[in-house]
Amino acid sequence: MQRTRWAVLVLLAVNCLCVAFPVAAAERMGNCELSGPRGAYAITPAKPGRLTVQAHLPAPGWWNGNAADEIKDGFEYCLAANIAYRAGLDQVEVVNVAWPGMVAGAAFWDAMLGGQSLPFDLAMAEISITPERARQVSFSVPYFSSEIGLMAKTGAKVNLGNVHGLRIGVHAGTIGAVFVEGTLRPDRAPMRFGDTPSMFMALQTGRIDVAATDTAIVLSQAAVSGGRFEVIGQFATGETYGAIYPKGSPNSATLDQVIQSLIDDGTVDTLTETWLTAVWGQDPAEIPYLSIGPS
Repeated sequence: MQRTRWAVLVLLAVNCLCVAFPVAAAERMGNCELSGPRGAYAITPAKPGRLTVQAHLPAPGWWNGNAADEIKDGFEYCLAANIAYRAGLDQVEVVNVAWPGMVAGAAFWDAMLGGQSLPFDLAMAEISITPERARQVSFSVPYFSSEIGLMAKTGAKVNLGNVHGLRIGVHAGTIGAVFVEGTLRPDRAPMRFGDTPSMFMALQTGRIDVAATDTAIVLSQAAVSGGRFEVIGQFATGETYGAIYPKGSPNSATLDQVIQSLIDDGTVDTLTETWLTAVWGQDPAEIPYLSIGPS
């Protein structure tokens, strides 16, 4: 998730449940279609026979399900499944990690990955690549692009001509929060929330006018809101997502090659269309781009 101001963020592993879907004759893992040659790349996984991936739930569209043992599809899950397949592995183990986001003073790496207390191969949680973070952790090649979107209650009379005058909610410790607080700088200090469900509840109850975070994230939320929310605008930031590798991982170069191969052969485009765009019901590029303008 575009996750956190570089020195503000906490991710502690809170549960680890194996989601093991053996590769069948139909070349599927869970509900994910698998592509390319199985075992074309070789890695030394953290746990034998499986790819162990840290995720942050809930993340509709990205990891479909509220608990690790429910996940069978979604963009990042199916990306992980294809990575596992091309690395010759038959299972994906999902480690659900918390993202409080309200605790300051911890280094990005120690906070996000819990001091590496649990073995894993990569973390995939809509994590934005930033120069500050890249100085502290090892990112994969980018596999997705997103902007900062604004979501409002459907039918709400929101004045996009005066974005600075809106009551804006942000997920604390995310790139969206950094953008709103440091670049957009609205007339009123944005309301900070420790997680996205709390922010979306505040939007529903009218405590805020709009929720600001990655366009990809608010599109996913709007799609599962039963028509309660709609994405009304976005700001161009050039944001990209990448996976994070364990410090000193011997597999990072190879996993980069795997991810790049999935990008180059169109698999990532297919996953985007299947698990994101089709679910969202709209093309992110069609959402109006807003001007930051003077505060």
